[in-house]
Amino acid sequence: MNDGMKDADPILLRASGLCKSFGGVRAVQDISLSVPAGAVFAVIGPNGAGKSTLLNLLSGIFRPDAGSVTFDGADLTRVRAHRRARHGIARTFQKIRLFPHLSALDNVVAGFHIHAMIPAWQYVVHGAAFHAHHGRCREEAARLLRFMGLETRANVAAGSLSYGERRMLEIARALATAPRLLMVDEPAAGLNAREVETLVERLQMLRRDGLTILVVEHNMDLVMTIADRVLVIDYGQHLFEGAPAEVQRHPGVIAAYLGEERPQ
Repeated sequence: MNDGMKDADPILLRASGLCKSFGGVRAVQDISLSVPAGAVFAVIGPNGAGKSTLLNLLSGIFRPDAGSVTFDGADLTRVRAHRRARHGIARTFQKIRLFPHLSALDNVVAGFHIHAMIPAWQYVVHGAAFHAHHGRCREEAARLLRFMGLETRANVAAGSLSYGERRMLEIARALATAPRLLMVDEPAAGLNAREVETLVERLQMLRRDGLTILVVEHNMDLVMTIADRVLVIDYGQHLFEGAPAEVQRHPGVIAAYLGEERPQ
């Protein structure tokens, strides 16, 4: 567990009283959370607990029926997902979303264009500003691929990569948007033990570099290793929030999610 989070750290992301229903099903009910800048904040819970719905509310994929979302003091409750990215929020998805026919490098390059400040017409005629910007993007994309251990796969089509490589590539593309907050949805799903170890190392490096991370994850070893604070939800409702060690000991969490008490 990391112990670098301090009480004085400013709150970067705050959600208050979030609610979301689909038909007669209440997927999220009155959820509030505060994510300090520079922290790793994890959301866990059983299958169907509402974790992905909560992440979709925080990232702007869904709009809440009630409640609010603020980021660095700005109200983003009704701001769409692509505009939240310009505020500095990036996310990955449980079901990987890449451009399968583009190379790994070009998938990452695509992430840079959200902050592009060149005239739109240059994308049509490929003027000098476009070429300079594109060259810088490719250099930075290559750096991100190296960081994620994909430097030898730069020219391989994303659809031809292994599942674990595609997971890493999606994180690299999210990092290309220069986020202040990275939300990752089940990043360890489908990874083997070695890939999970690499993932943990990279997330820890990003945190040391000052990036704030919100992770939704089933892999409890990963959560207990990297998280500063853990929110547990069940049936769309707040069950418990605390440090990883507190979560492991909480009887309600053990009953709802962990299934059995772990040795201390």
